Parts: sequence; C-alpha cells; structure tokens
Amino acid sequence: MASIRDVLNNLARDYAIAWSSGDADAVAGFFAHNGQITFNDSEPAKGREAIANLVRESYASFPDLEVRCDMMRWAGTHAIFVWTREGHHAETGNHVVTRGWEEWELTPDYLVQSSLGWFDAGDHQRQVDGA
Repeated sequence: MASIRDVLNNLARDYAIAWSSGDADAVAGFFAHNGQITFNDSEPAKGREAIANLVRESYASFPDLEVRCDMMRWAGTHAIFVWTREGHHAETGNHVVTRGWEEWELTPDYLVQSSLGWFDAGDHQRQVDGA
C-alpha cells in the first residue's frame, strides 16, 4: 500500500498534468461530485460541471496552458498545492507566468471537496497587458 506522502504527491502531479492536458473534464474529475473551487474570493464553481466550465474558460484565455506542481503539503484532510501556471494569452499573445496555490479540503478517498485558490491578480493582468 502506498504511503500518504506518495498518494498526495501523485495526486498533485496528476492534477497538474490534467490542467496541462486541455481536458476540462479530467480536471473536474479530481473533485468530489459536489466539490467546489474558487480563486481570490470569487464566486465558487460548485459541482463538476461548473468546475469543468471554469477550466474551459482558462483554456479559452490560455490555449497552451501548462501547470506545474511546485510543492505539496498536507495535514490530515487539508493540503496545499503550490503551482506555477504558464501560457500565452489568447488575445494579446503575451507570455504569462502566474504563481499561486490552492488550499484543499480532501474527502477520505482523496478527492478535492473544496479548493480555495490564490494568486496575484494584479501581476497576472499586467503580464496579460504586456505592461
């Protein structure tokens, strides 16, 4: 049986791969059926369909989106997935590198029940604008 460390490191790796795949349903599959995700205190996307739609919006803005896992930490059912997202903005063509993290509450079978994501929105927008 795999250790909790292996399980969660594999979860983080596979989640980043899913985000980089261009398959929104694959990303949503990491969430519980009634799971939710939000970034920077925005309205949460609740349920796998809404999560997949949010991911599709990301792909529309960054068709070549790549996500890397920079670090994973956990304590019980709480985890922090630290990431770097990179891609070219669909409208401006500008290369954008954004760093942030998601605070996860996990189910007993290691699906994400809720994800609170954070990143510097101002810096992200400056890069999109080419400033």
